[in-house]
Amino acid sequence: MTKIGIIGGSGLDDPDILKDAKELVVNTPYGEPSSPLATGLIDDVETVILARHGRQHQYSPTEVNSRANIQALKDQNVTHIIATTACGSLREEIDRGHFVILDQFIDFTRHRPTTFHDSFANEAVHTAMADPFDAELRTALFQAARDLDLPVHNGGTVVTIEGPRFSTRAESNMFRIWGADVINMSIAPEAVLANEAGIPYAAVAMSTDYDCWKEDETPVTWEEILAVFNENADKVKKLIISTIPRI
Repeated sequence: MTKIGIIGGSGLDDPDILKDAKELVVNTPYGEPSSPLATGLIDDVETVILARHGRQHQYSPTEVNSRANIQALKDQNVTHIIATTACGSLREEIDRGHFVILDQFIDFTRHRPTTFHDSFANEAVHTAMADPFDAELRTALFQAARDLDLPVHNGGTVVTIEGPRFSTRAESNMFRIWGADVINMSIAPEAVLANEAGIPYAAVAMSTDYDCWKEDETPVTWEEILAVFNENADKVKKLIISTIPRI
């Protein structure tokens, strides 16, 4: 039976999209997840929503306990995970408000646990990561976005930086040279851990800004990101609701 886990970024963790919603407080061997779990139904599909940064956005990117978040969803027997995230665009064609169905990541984080296998005392574990985002979930997200007439890009590489600071211009241009299309502070550790846990994972990123590589624009601010994000949050919710019955 399909059971969907949703990891919501800022403003995209609304339990009101659930029918028969209930709150579930859980713990894991890795500590508490970022928020209580909201459980319920979307189009009669069992769904679990977790707020990545906490309900009050109280956790910085580095503080997010991704191991506990993924383990908590695994303990609820979710069969698929869909993540949402804000991102900065590193490409002219990915405008503000555009959606990117990610297919690759570059992990540029520095201070976060990114594996469940800290020790090889019992066995060596090296998880394949060539294609970290599930193809079927990606197709469902892309088709739903097209049906909703949303501006969407089918595929894109996200570079995940440590944060909470934004990039320098030199870094932003370096990431463009590396082949990254968008930038954020969340996705890479989650994707790694979901793959280690054996749960199909996909992420939809919404572009809110052009980072700082575009010299004809002023560097991005947090307030500008929130303004674009809040303007388009309902579109992301509609996308998730439309995607779930397709899985």
